[in-house]
Amino acid sequence: MNRRQFIASSAALGTAVALSPFVLRNLGRSATQNASAATSEARVLKAVSRSLDIKGKAATVFGLQGSDGRPGLTFTEGEQFQVALVNKLSEPTIVHWHGLKPSYDQDGTPNAPMPLLTAGEIRHYDFPVGAAGTHWMHAHTLQEQNLLAAPLIVRDNDAAKRSEQEVVILLHDFSFTPAEELLARLHKGGMAGMDMSKHDMGKMDMPGMRMDGMAMDGMAMDLNDIAYDAYLANDRTLDDPEVVSVERGGKVRLRIINGAAGTVFTIDTGDLQGTLIAVDGQDITPLAGRRFPIAMGQRLDITVPIPTGSAAYPILALREGATERAGVILRVADGPVGKIPVKADKPGPVMDLSFEATLQARKPLAARGPDRTLRAMLMGNMMAYQWMLMPNKPFMVRSGERVHLEMMNHTEMAHPMHLHGHAFQVVDINGTPLQGALRDTVHIPPKATVTVAFDADHPGKWAFHCHHLYHMVSGMMSAINYDGVA
Repeated sequence: MNRRQFIASSAALGTAVALSPFVLRNLGRSATQNASAATSEARVLKAVSRSLDIKGKAATVFGLQGSDGRPGLTFTEGEQFQVALVNKLSEPTIVHWHGLKPSYDQDGTPNAPMPLLTAGEIRHYDFPVGAAGTHWMHAHTLQEQNLLAAPLIVRDNDAAKRSEQEVVILLHDFSFTPAEELLARLHKGGMAGMDMSKHDMGKMDMPGMRMDGMAMDGMAMDLNDIAYDAYLANDRTLDDPEVVSVERGGKVRLRIINGAAGTVFTIDTGDLQGTLIAVDGQDITPLAGRRFPIAMGQRLDITVPIPTGSAAYPILALREGATERAGVILRVADGPVGKIPVKADKPGPVMDLSFEATLQARKPLAARGPDRTLRAMLMGNMMAYQWMLMPNKPFMVRSGERVHLEMMNHTEMAHPMHLHGHAFQVVDINGTPLQGALRDTVHIPPKATVTVAFDADHPGKWAFHCHHLYHMVSGMMSAINYDGVA
């Protein structure tokens, strides 16, 4: 499937001290400013081509840059998202504001209803940014694989009063092979279409089963279906990682975004004790730990205390079921920065649902039974590389309903499922009720069932899809439409 074919198919539905563009700065303006879509009133965001050095080779990639040339945008809650998106590329594109709640015509799904921006076109956006949270923005085409993505941070009004440094880590998987060719190889023969000399075929655990990669019934589950050339944290590999200066004895808030097209990671805070405080931009009951899984499209906010001595502290992203890793280094004063191998001695953990089951929302949905239950079956054929979201038609809801969305994964690969325009709460895992986290993307392992609840309070026609890019463009995409919305 080429980019044109994908576009057609999708129509159916506060003290920062660091030498890095990914360390946050408060770019917010007063929320009382007049909400105008005029370019003179809007922040400018450019979709651009840029060059990176990856493993000693020049790579031409895309990016989303503010007017100062830095990646992404930062707002303060209560502001308007007044943005002029300028397509500086030589090809059409479109950007989805992942985690925000615009009107659905500004959401950034191709031809649903807005068309792609042509080369040189400027499009204006104007909607409330909403509550504080760690979000991101990315192309809703195969251009996402080529790094057309950036952080989109909404700070709360008290951020400047807190004595903490904020550092964003945007993760990517990278291939020198164009996304269209990667997709063609998958469609040609699934796993057989890949370079098997470089490919990992991991094994998937079911929740509560052994960690040696074999389910109790001996069934093997597939993990990774693309052998990437590199794994990046803020555009850099561990051969030359970003080193962020942090304050001795201070506290750092890590805002971690998994912008990878097809890779699950586990965040490893190493010698620093982490406290997870938010997922997908939504506050949770704080959870202490040193390892935190993150699927494609998800975000984690983790605070770490910085010791008083001079030292360097790696924050690593471990590739699921494989030894590759990426990361950044937090450095105190003149702490020595040692060489960290790109490959670890052991494969990264496999993501199941045990972590998800421990999360609790700080502000859960109001207690209420469902007015409507939708059942989505995740279907597919790995070797033919065909994926489906059944039933093969949009799901319908009415404004004001409490909706339960039950997702049953009948395949042998995991699927991080994302719903545009809404936050949902995880309320059942494999038949066990819970009052879990609020999210917009939830990871569904093979043969597992997860039910989420959301309030139908944002009318539109909203994309609902797997956030594994190649699963989405190969058919695992639908929509949740409000009755009466044209």
